[in-house]
Amino acid sequence: MNKSRNTQATATKVEASMPGKRLWLLLTLPALVVGVLVIIAASYFAGTAQASELGDPGPFVRWALPAAKALHHSSMAITIAALVFAATILPRSTRPKRPEPGKHDTDGGQTHPAFARTMNLAAASGMVWTVSAAAVLVFTFWDLVGKPMSADPSYTSAMLDYVLNISVGRAWAWMIVIAAITSSLAFGVRSPAWVGATTAFSFAGILPMSLIGHAAGGDDHWGAVNSIMLHLAGVCLWFGGIVVLAALAPLLATKAPGRFTGTRPILAGTVLHRFSALATISIILVAGSGVVNATIRITDWDQWMTPYGWLVIAKALATIALGALGLAHRRRVIPALEAGKLAATRAAWLVVGAETIIMATVMALATVLARTAPPTPDTAPVLPTPARLLTGYELPPELTNSSWTEVWRFDWLWIAIVLFLAIAYLWAVVTVRRRGDKWSILLTISWLLGLTALFYFTSGALAVYGKILFSVHMVDHMALTMVAPLLLVIGSPVTLALKALGSRTDGTRGPREWILVLVHSKFSAVVTNPLFAAANFAGSIIIFYESSAFGFALRNHMGHELMNLHFLITGYLFALSMIGTDPVPKRAPHAMRLVILLATMAFHAFYGVSIMSSTSLYQADWFGNMGRTWGEGALADQRLGAGAMWGIGEIPTLLLALGVMVSWNRDDTKESKRKDRQADRDNDAELHAYNEMFAQLKKQDEEIARRGR
Repeated sequence: MNKSRNTQATATKVEASMPGKRLWLLLTLPALVVGVLVIIAASYFAGTAQASELGDPGPFVRWALPAAKALHHSSMAITIAALVFAATILPRSTRPKRPEPGKHDTDGGQTHPAFARTMNLAAASGMVWTVSAAAVLVFTFWDLVGKPMSADPSYTSAMLDYVLNISVGRAWAWMIVIAAITSSLAFGVRSPAWVGATTAFSFAGILPMSLIGHAAGGDDHWGAVNSIMLHLAGVCLWFGGIVVLAALAPLLATKAPGRFTGTRPILAGTVLHRFSALATISIILVAGSGVVNATIRITDWDQWMTPYGWLVIAKALATIALGALGLAHRRRVIPALEAGKLAATRAAWLVVGAETIIMATVMALATVLARTAPPTPDTAPVLPTPARLLTGYELPPELTNSSWTEVWRFDWLWIAIVLFLAIAYLWAVVTVRRRGDKWSILLTISWLLGLTALFYFTSGALAVYGKILFSVHMVDHMALTMVAPLLLVIGSPVTLALKALGSRTDGTRGPREWILVLVHSKFSAVVTNPLFAAANFAGSIIIFYESSAFGFALRNHMGHELMNLHFLITGYLFALSMIGTDPVPKRAPHAMRLVILLATMAFHAFYGVSIMSSTSLYQADWFGNMGRTWGEGALADQRLGAGAMWGIGEIPTLLLALGVMVSWNRDDTKESKRKDRQADRDNDAELHAYNEMFAQLKKQDEEIARRGR
């Protein structure tokens, strides 16, 4: 018996020592070598390694720029993925325990070594991210100047102007700031809440990258920017996740004392299973956004035979190979690990090693692809129209009845959000029903109708003409604020998610745990309060239209998307506080909700009338300079939009008031039934006690009257 235990301990020690120490290098070193070789070969193939005829910054900048970009992209992806692992996949403690009432700390024992290594990796790669972003900023400046690097003071002032006034320079400057903040937080924070907040903030690094390079130009600016944003999100989670797995391999391939002892490798099956689900979403994002990007930049079959087209083909084939390896992981290796087969460990890390090499190839190809001119030029026309100068698009045709269904401009960011929410909701419904629970078909229909409305409001005629006409913009605004949120709130997505998602017992926070954290947070208690929701709803309208925020949303693509997001969330919180059935920290009395709704109706009327009576044009340099030859004048159109705001806002508000009254009636009915059931159980004890109280009061009055005589 003792001999067997000693043999097992010796085997475990050997497994944890030599192979474990070498495993990280074996998984990453080949990928690094392959990535460098692919960058060199692809640069020569695409011609980006050759000196430019217009201006050449020299061989050092020509090679240093793609190397710095590859290092930047890789370190950013690793930082973001490591934070995601720490926030949602790995346990923070070696002995997690159930939280005590009123406390959020679920940790016991020591910090889990996998969690510690992941946070250290996030901090270290965050530093590399910061430094490489600064290097890219410098090298892109010299690449733009087209001369060898120099310390001449005139170049210093030119670089300052590049950072302050040129969009590419500003984007990389913001990238440095975001990377520096993320790496600083990764060094200091360790609590679940702060790790989650840092993870959410790290995704801000995707925004500057989506606004530079080829994505910033072309005939479909919205489509290019949004598709590259989705592409970057998928790549960060996928590529970065594979590297994090490689870094954690020595820890996940060994055993540890405590609750994780057993016949299977510590955490390996669980971690790979969770990452597989994340990688599936990433594959869909990368593949779908890649198709959109290719169709924007390659518009003819002959263009596939250009260097740009061949690089796209090579990147697509590598992506398909990665998807095949991921499928093999999910179908064969992970089930074997979860079944406790130790032999599957070697197969698991072999697959991870192959994925690392192929992903390094993909990143190298993407780096060279970003420096290669696409076959379809992304430059603006020599003599652009006023609408093209302002919006980036030609003026749409005159707005007619048929335009509402025929004019589209797909917003791929919101399309991805809508598809994800629809699939997730339907999956949850199927999961709940398979378990034998019920879920109303009416709630499902309401949710899907809300998503359909959201898709139309962000990609249909309202979105297209909302950039041209104030009236259509206002209709789109009110629809995003009052129509789509109302349907989505009725769908009760949080209640459904809590029913469908399983609880974790290993000290990690999955989707269900994070939902509960948000629902019971002080932040939720504030934003779901009807008074705050109404003030936010009314106040944000005034602040948005009476400040420079309106102009920022019109001129800047990210401002436009943030505007849509703000309108949607504001309306959702308002509807949730009025009629929502999802759990919130505290609900206001029905009477208060009705008063708030009446005040909201009055506000719509007041503000709508104030805009209608205005003689000045909102954003006159925008709406007044479109060069329209059809439709009403800009000021008349603005008055029409004010009337639309007044009229459209009243109908959903009345529906909300009706919903509050129905909810009030149902609650009263439930309370009456509860009291009837209680009376049946205790033989009307409450009523008898009530009558006895009055009888005692009567006796006291009679006694007082008798003594007075």
